[in-house]
Formats: sequence, C-alpha cells, structure tokens
Amino acid sequence: MPKYLYVPVLPVRRHAAEAYRDLRPAIRDGVTPLWSLPPHPEAGGARLAAAVRREVAEVSRVQSRGPAWLDAPFADGAQVPVLAEVLAEYAEFGSFRPVTGPLRPAAQQDAARATAVQCGRPLGIRVQVPGEWDPELAEAVGRLVARVRRSAEIELLIDLGSVLGDRPGAHKEALRALDALVPLADWGSVVTIGGGFPQVTAAMLDRGLREEPRRDWEVWHEIRRNLDGRLPALGFGDYGVQRVTALARPYRPDRPDQGGGPEWGYLRYTTDRSYALVKMVHRGPDRTRVNRRAAREILRLPDFRGAAASSGECWLRDCARALTHPAVRAGSDGPGTGNAGTWLRVGNVQHMTHVVRSLGAL
Repeated sequence: MPKYLYVPVLPVRRHAAEAYRDLRPAIRDGVTPLWSLPPHPEAGGARLAAAVRREVAEVSRVQSRGPAWLDAPFADGAQVPVLAEVLAEYAEFGSFRPVTGPLRPAAQQDAARATAVQCGRPLGIRVQVPGEWDPELAEAVGRLVARVRRSAEIELLIDLGSVLGDRPGAHKEALRALDALVPLADWGSVVTIGGGFPQVTAAMLDRGLREEPRRDWEVWHEIRRNLDGRLPALGFGDYGVQRVTALARPYRPDRPDQGGGPEWGYLRYTTDRSYALVKMVHRGPDRTRVNRRAAREILRLPDFRGAAASSGECWLRDCARALTHPAVRAGSDGPGTGNAGTWLRVGNVQHMTHVVRSLGAL
C-alpha cells in the first residue's frame, strides 16, 4: 500500500479549500494534497508576503490534520526570500511540508531544506517531466539529493504535467523517470502525478453532456502494469477536475474562482472511465432552469453514484430536483444553482471521494 494513497495538486484558492473541507473524514484521511500557490507576477516585498499569507490562511484553516505539501512552483528568483519566510511560518505551525525541485534556484532549494530540518518534516522533491525524459535531469536530481538527504527525509513527486491524448507515450516517460530516479535515494514515498482533465470549450458542450476519457487514471494504470510489481507502493496523483494550465493563472482576489469564461461554465462528474461535462450559464433570464436541467443530465448518467456518495452528489441531486420544487413552479428561483466556484468545489468533492474509494479497492 502506498504511503500516500492519493495526491491531488490543488490550487491555493477558496473553492479547493472548501472542497477539501467538505470531504468526509474517512475520505480526507486518504488525501494528501499538494497545494500550489498561483503566480504573483511583479509582486515582491511586503505586498507579496501579505498576498501569500492571505491565500495560505484560507487553506491552513481546513488543513487541520494530516500531512500536505505546500509549493510555490511559479516563483521567480527575486521572490524566493519572501516566500521562504512566509511558507516556513506555515510549515512550523501547520501540517505543511516544503517542496523544492532540481531546476529551482539554489536559494529556494536551501530554504526548503532548512524549513524541513527546522520543522522536522519530510522534504518533497518535485521533478517535472512535461515531455520526453531528459537524462540530464537525473544528474540534477542526484546533485540535489546529495545536498539534502542527510538532513531531511525526502519524498519523490514525479509530475508529468498534462497527459492528454496528444501525449500517448506519457507512461513511457514516467517509467524512464522512475528507472532513473528511484535508485538515487531511499525515498520516503514515490508518487506520479498527471493532469488528464481536458481543455473545455463552449463548442464541446453545445450538444449537451459530453464525456472525455480519464487519461490521468489510464496512464497511472499503464505505469503500474509495466512496473510489474517492481514498485508496489507507487502513489497516484492528479490535478483534480481542472486542467494543468489553470493553476498558472495569477490569483485575482477581487474575482476569486472565476473559471470557464464570462458567460458560461460547466459541471464536472467523474466516472470510472471518463469526465462527464455539461454546460452551465452564469447569467440570463432562464439561467436557473437551464442550470437545473444541466444537473439533471448528470443524474441520468448510468454511473451516477447517488446522493449518499458525497456532498458533491448531494448538491447535484438538490440542484436537479428543484426543477419540480413548488417555489420554482411558482416563479421563484428556489435553491440556488451556484457559480463557477461552486461547480469547481462540487466537482472536486465527488472526484476526490471517487478516487480514494477506487484506489482503496485495488
């Protein structure tokens, strides 16, 4: 059994924090998030520190038990000292673990190692493999391991980035990375992460509900089959129900959780084999009825697991059933149909719940 059953890469944003909070305790115990700070272009000093403290505080309130990593993958060299100081505070007083990587500035690597030592926490080494495996990356990881392994426990996070259909050889690149990196250290854990959620356009959803394959899930199973038992404790990670590039959007505190576009968004539902997607609208005179009918399409899926599965399914049921609610028939909106942040939260709750249960059944 892996040390960490499921590792979702989650943005340090309100909808993700609320999704993690809404997981049932038994499910939450199987989830070890890799919280990822958004970019802060051109910010520095006190302004950067205040923004990061505000963002991390949102997550810190829900990450009250269980381990989690906290990373700032988009930080530039000039931001490292400020971020190191702020993240060290949350690592010391919370349950967060620092993260570094082989191609990051030496100052960031040293700061992450120092935080791990000071707090007595493992250090996550996140190795990004967005395309063809580069053997020189193994040399960089080896140099980093040599600097940190005697002072802190280290954990290997192989992040494949996007693993959509245009990258059919993603599992082969993961296997090359594992073959090169696993022998370099006595890793406390090894996890592969892939983002299989598609780029969604309005045209994709104009004809109603659409299903897209769960390539992240398929890739991980292909990796395990090819390993043939050589790494039985390999953990699974993904990017939840957002595409990989969504995490690179700068955070706008004045417009939190904006997603999908100015006039439309979508519900997501994870089945054993696919992501089911159905269009929602943000505005318009018939918004409520359109959105309730969209929720009903999710409920009609043969793979819909029922309202008892999680609070995500419960919300979808209530949203769809309100089509026949007396208040709606009388002309009132009845219970709300949410917004982009709600749809992301609901999607992540049911997705993370389903992944944990699926992994537990293997």
